Amino acid sequence: MSNGPGSSTATVSVRPNLPLVFCGLLTAAGLVVFVSQLFGGNAARAWQSYLVSFLLFSAIAHGAVLFSTLMHAVGARWSGPLAGLAEAFTSFFPVSFALFLVLFIGRQHIFPWLGHDLHGKEVWLNLPFLFSRDAIGLLLLYGLGLAYLYHVLGLKQAVRQSGGPLAQWLSSRWQTRPPEPVRFRRRATVLAFLYMFVFAVVLSLLGYDLVMSMDPHWYSTLFGAYSFVKAIYVGFGALIITAAILQLSGRSGFSLASSHFHDIGKLFFAFGLVWADFFYAQFVVIWYGNISEETAYVIERTMTAPWSLLAWAVLAICFIAPFLILLNKRIKTIPVAMIVICGAVIVGMWLEHFLLLGPVFHHGVERLPLSWIDPLVALGFLGLLAASVVFYLRQFPAVLKHRLEDKR
Repeated sequence: MSNGPGSSTATVSVRPNLPLVFCGLLTAAGLVVFVSQLFGGNAARAWQSYLVSFLLFSAIAHGAVLFSTLMHAVGARWSGPLAGLAEAFTSFFPVSFALFLVLFIGRQHIFPWLGHDLHGKEVWLNLPFLFSRDAIGLLLLYGLGLAYLYHVLGLKQAVRQSGGPLAQWLSSRWQTRPPEPVRFRRRATVLAFLYMFVFAVVLSLLGYDLVMSMDPHWYSTLFGAYSFVKAIYVGFGALIITAAILQLSGRSGFSLASSHFHDIGKLFFAFGLVWADFFYAQFVVIWYGNISEETAYVIERTMTAPWSLLAWAVLAICFIAPFLILLNKRIKTIPVAMIVICGAVIVGMWLEHFLLLGPVFHHGVERLPLSWIDPLVALGFLGLLAASVVFYLRQFPAVLKHRLEDKR
């Protein structure tokens, strides 16, 4: 039920059936392709595509939520509407955890080191320990994210005005026991710092276990940091895309000033530089060290066909083009332009995951082993992520408009 013109507008925008139908179609397309390949004699390819998409879209959710925790921790008042939108990505956490558990089914096709002599690394690289530690890490990260969400929602009076069943349940709970603003704010701050710390640890762990371990004889001590910085980069990009789409819809009740887009655009630009710096730092150390077991990994991915072409494409899409374009201040304030730039970076990062994992799964190929299977499986994951965000906005439709007025 509407509580006035403002709430009515917000409700109309976040409760349509069309977005959910579109997300459902994407998810169904990805699921059909994945299952058909799984039972059609191409199970290895299906699981490898699944792994690449799981890593990318989970990282997007992790990084987007980090924006809210970071802004809350430092008390950035300008970020109100964007922080509220970033919190919507917590809705993908339960889905991501379920998708992680599904990986165990395809373990024989995902981990090429199974059954091989690991020269003493069996203590770390064994499936029971690997899945246990990663599951515990994800549960801790997701638990902190959801606990943080609970407390920041308790600080928003708008949640009590309208919404879906979840918002109504929280409203009834807080009516019987009203949240104490000072206590909730203090707890939210502690949870924000804990989330950021665990974010760095867990994203590093996933990078080691699900990416670096695929070539068990190569290692980089910087790979963990490279993994979580990459998650921040794509997470901020997804947040910008979501904000721009809502802004352009014209019916969402969500509105950002040009300065908001400029500020988040600068952060996106900055983490693009950090990602490139971490990539270079790994590369240059391996180059001047010139140790054969380290250089083989880099040479295969950057200097041999067909992977060298993909490596240059990733560098151009994820760093060179965004760097040159985002030097222009005005570009950062144009929603359509930012959708294109951030979307390109996310696609580039999907290719980057394929670059890191592809040579392990496809030895001695003369052409890039990309096929129609890979993007369709990725679209299925995109549908799940988008549906999760839409679900959140349907549950808490007033949050977007409320956060425009929130000056915490």
